[in-house]
Amino acid sequence: MATERKKLLLRLDPAVHDALARWAGDELRSTNAQIEYLLRKALADAGRLPREVGQMRRPGRPPATPDPEEE
Repeated sequence: MATERKKLLLRLDPAVHDALARWAGDELRSTNAQIEYLLRKALADAGRLPREVGQMRRPGRPPATPDPEEE
């Protein structure tokens, strides 16, 4: 069952945002996904990541799914 994602307004220094956006692009993630990745990593490193937290989607485009009509 999919859970609704929480929305959060985050104010960042423009230089920090630019650096995050470049880093995200290098890893084929959106800036939002990069921030979530870094937060999850920090929580895991601190032993504070909840066990019930879902998996993050892998970076890059989702795998192509075959068209059922072509099979």
